[in-house]
Amino acid sequence: MVLSMPSLFCLPFMAPIFSSFLALTLIFPLSNAQGPPSPGFSPSSRVSTVAFDKGFRNLWGPQHQKLDQGSLTVWLDKSSGSGFKSLRSYQSGYFGAAMKLQPGYTAGVITSFYLSNNEEHPGNHDEIDIEFLGTTPDKPYTLQTNVYIRGSGDGNIIGREMKFHLWFDPTKDYHNYAILWNPSEIIFFVDDVPIRRYPRKSDATFPIRPMWVYGSIWDASSWATENGRYKADYNYQPFVGQYTNFKVSGCTANNPASCRPPSASPSGSSSLSRQQALAMNWVQKNYLVYDYCHDPKRDHTQIPEC
Repeated sequence: MVLSMPSLFCLPFMAPIFSSFLALTLIFPLSNAQGPPSPGFSPSSRVSTVAFDKGFRNLWGPQHQKLDQGSLTVWLDKSSGSGFKSLRSYQSGYFGAAMKLQPGYTAGVITSFYLSNNEEHPGNHDEIDIEFLGTTPDKPYTLQTNVYIRGSGDGNIIGREMKFHLWFDPTKDYHNYAILWNPSEIIFFVDDVPIRRYPRKSDATFPIRPMWVYGSIWDASSWATENGRYKADYNYQPFVGQYTNFKVSGCTANNPASCRPPSASPSGSSSLSRQQALAMNWVQKNYLVYDYCHDPKRDHTQIPEC
């Protein structure tokens, strides 16, 4: 007897298999399984790896942080999370790390790698974020990119969020995430594929003061997962984030004005190449899930760069 595909899935023993298959395709669509087109250039290849203790130090939660053969593990439990900070501040540069996330229930938990000067300018700080928003087991992680300028992340929250799902499972292996910040633009990369470009359209909408590099894991239950609908559940503790392959290269706050950060493109210019732009457009077409510029609930007088 020859069974058609629909009738095959009607067989009782196939039901659970089909259900599992369907759940996986909802999380990782088959049509995009091949991943983005090649950007044709790897900015990370131009930047040397730096040992954690040569470029960073523990900032908080030292008892929830472990360094082993160049790989850093941080974790969150009911008592504390953990964070680290670069030894130097920078006025521009390339900043990256390979990260691996925890599978399962991680709602409410943020695992991050970012630039900030919040300790130097409390209440009036700048920030450039890569944040993984924890999730429930039936849904993929969300990668949130964000930019805050001169206190817009403090009392008056003016986030510039773009959120993405990924074309791979970030819990299965390490993947490289990076921020390239120069005087004319900010570019976010995933495995050397540019996913977002934030150009400098005015001094008022662009961070220009020196920042440090940070990483952390912490409880953001009030907003992280579906606007706070799902909270951190410490029955699943500890929540673990893993970092390795740290890459930092740029102009420190003490470098002369003639210092030039690494380039985003093969030409050495600040703009993306055509091939890089095509790869970025592919990601945004297939995996962008939120863009603050297209949110009708936002006050667009506060985000003139849109």
